[in-house]
Amino acid sequence: MVCWASTGKTAVAQQLPLIRDSEIEHIIRTWADPLFEAAGLNPRAVTIRLVNSKSLNAFVSGGQNVFLHSGLLIASDSPTQVAGIIAHEIGHIAGGHLARTDEAMRTAQNVTLIHTLLGLGVLAVGGLIDAPNASQAGGALMAGGGAAGLRHFLAHTRAQERSADQFGLTLLERKRISARGLLSFLYKFEDQELLSVARQDPYMRTHPLTRDRLAFIKSHIEFSEWSNTPSHSLDLEMHARMRAKLVGFLEDSYRVYQIYPKEDQSLSARYARTIAHHRAFDLDAAINEVDALIMENPDDPYFRELKGQMLFENGRLMDARPHYKAATRLLPDDPLLMLELARLDIEIEMPELLGKAIKALERVVRIEEDNNAAWRLLSIGYGREGRMAESALASGEQALLEGRPKDALLHANRALRIAPEGTPGWLRAEDIYDLATRQESAAGR
Repeated sequence: MVCWASTGKTAVAQQLPLIRDSEIEHIIRTWADPLFEAAGLNPRAVTIRLVNSKSLNAFVSGGQNVFLHSGLLIASDSPTQVAGIIAHEIGHIAGGHLARTDEAMRTAQNVTLIHTLLGLGVLAVGGLIDAPNASQAGGALMAGGGAAGLRHFLAHTRAQERSADQFGLTLLERKRISARGLLSFLYKFEDQELLSVARQDPYMRTHPLTRDRLAFIKSHIEFSEWSNTPSHSLDLEMHARMRAKLVGFLEDSYRVYQIYPKEDQSLSARYARTIAHHRAFDLDAAINEVDALIMENPDDPYFRELKGQMLFENGRLMDARPHYKAATRLLPDDPLLMLELARLDIEIEMPELLGKAIKALERVVRIEEDNNAAWRLLSIGYGREGRMAESALASGEQALLEGRPKDALLHANRALRIAPEGTPGWLRAEDIYDLATRQESAAGR
């Protein structure tokens, strides 16, 4: 698991602390992609990102981008809860709610209203990105006026939530998934409406929960022939592993041992404790645990990846390499595993490994053009090979993704001075220069 400050234009614009983890993303995709297809969406065109936040929240933003908070995933009790939330968020995408939210704000024509919305943090459809003191600012601004416009906007939001519920339930029905998971998750927020805005969970503030919504979902469950369909054992196992991994990496060690006590010998509990040992700097205990997991599951790429990460982060680079290699051999087309091995090979600083790292990273950016970490490593790799124009271009790509147009202009100018005029590199430098100029102009408005 790797925590990045941000990746991709949408995330950068909102300064989201993201988590990139091959296993968790694979698990989420296993549940989400069939729902995307049922909605008539191309799964490859929809980005799913995990936000490192304890709050229970999910939202769509910037087109076909779904964001799930780690707190929501940890709080979920079953795979059907996660599938239900994803189905609901797909309803926002399919309903074009992002564009309609913009139109609703324009219709309101009230500066105080817009400021109120900023204070409440409800400008991302179906979700919230909390800002410090947002609730205090929101309360003060709401008291200042614009009540009629605010009521208009919130009525619009409630209508969107009902629409997303209906579409989400249709998707669950098409894929023969029980909606009991969605209902049980919403019950977690049943008492939120009684709390002050400052104490409400972000999900509640931007997914208004009404008795009508609950009644609608209950009615669907009453008449759906799939309501009593149990989760598949493999889905239950994946959900347990996902939660264990998130808890292991994101919670304090003492909390991990509370949730997964030693007497719990399930695979997911052992997984969480292994990660907790590593984070508590007890490498011997962590290695013993992960070796046992590998011995019992020799074809599991993620246990191999975990051992590689443990050794890498403890400075044992050459010892880590066989485990990263094994992980990429088991999942040869996974961009995040390729990225981790390439990062290790660059850190090792052996000429024979540098070329392999560059080739792997070039594959990564073909798969994920918005992977700013890969562009950063490519810049380093190209620089060490003396390919300075390509190094500057890679740095320019990274700067564009991270919303740093001035840096992108500097790197583009550097590439233009080095690359022969008319070559592909020179033309790409011109493109980066043009994009950075527009980005800087937009930021200055």
